Amino acid sequence: MKFSNQTVLVTGASRGIGAAIAKVFAAEGAFVVVNYLRNEAAAASVVAECRALGGDALAIAADVTCVQQVNAMMEQIINATGRLDAVINNAFAPYVFDTENRQRFWETPWSGYQSQFDGAVKAAYNVCQAVLPIMRARVRGSIVNLTSDLVARPSVPYHDYITAKAALTGFSRTLATELGPLGIRVNCVAPGLVYPTDASQTTREEVRDFLTAQTPLRRIARPEDVTGPVLFLASDWSEFVTGQTLYVDGGLVMN
Repeated sequence: MKFSNQTVLVTGASRGIGAAIAKVFAAEGAFVVVNYLRNEAAAASVVAECRALGGDALAIAADVTCVQQVNAMMEQIINATGRLDAVINNAFAPYVFDTENRQRFWETPWSGYQSQFDGAVKAAYNVCQAVLPIMRARVRGSIVNLTSDLVARPSVPYHDYITAKAALTGFSRTLATELGPLGIRVNCVAPGLVYPTDASQTTREEVRDFLTAQTPLRRIARPEDVTGPVLFLASDWSEFVTGQTLYVDGGLVMN
C-alpha cells in the first residue's frame, strides 16, 4: 500500500470531500487523522469506514482557525503516531453555492471576506505553522491545499469565497518556494463544483446542467473525483512537483 506506515492529517474530514479523501488514504494503508469541528458522530463514522478499508484512523476535534486548538491537535497526533507525513488542508468557512441568493459585490460586507479568509488562509497558516517543525526534522513532507477552479474561471462571482481561495493559492506558492529547500512540497487541488456536498446542495439543477454542457467530460464532479489528485500530490509519485495547482473540473479550466 502506498501510504503504509504513514500518517496523514485531513482537516474538515467528517463529511463531503474531506471524508472521501480520508477514506482513500485509509484504503492505501495510511493512519488518517480525521479532523472535525463539531459533528463527533459523523467523524466517528468516517473513522470506522477508514478502519474497514484497511487503514487506521483517529478523530480529533479542533477549530483550525484557533492556533491553540491546532497546536493541541498536533501534540495528540505526535503522541499517537510519532510522525506526520502529509497534511490536506480541506476545511473552509461555511459557504453556500446558490446562484440566485448569492450576495452581489455591493451587498457583500468586509466581514464576509474576513470570514472566508479566516476559513481558508488563516486555517492553512495555523496548520502549516504547527506541522513545520515535524516535517523539517524529517526533511520531508507534503502539504496539499484545497482551492477552487473559480479562481481561474469565476463562472459565478462568489466574491468573498473566490478572493479567499485566490489568496490561498498565493500562500501555497510562496510557501512552496520557501519550504522546497527543506524537503517539503506544497501544492493545490482546485475542484470545480462538486455535487452533492453541503455547500452545493442548493445549486440549482439548471446551473449544474449549464456547467455540465461547458465541461469537456460532460458531468459535474463527485467528492470521489477529488481524491485521486490529492493522493497523487501527497505521494512519492509527485516527489518533483511543488507550487502547482491541479484543476479537477473535467476540463472546464485548461492551463
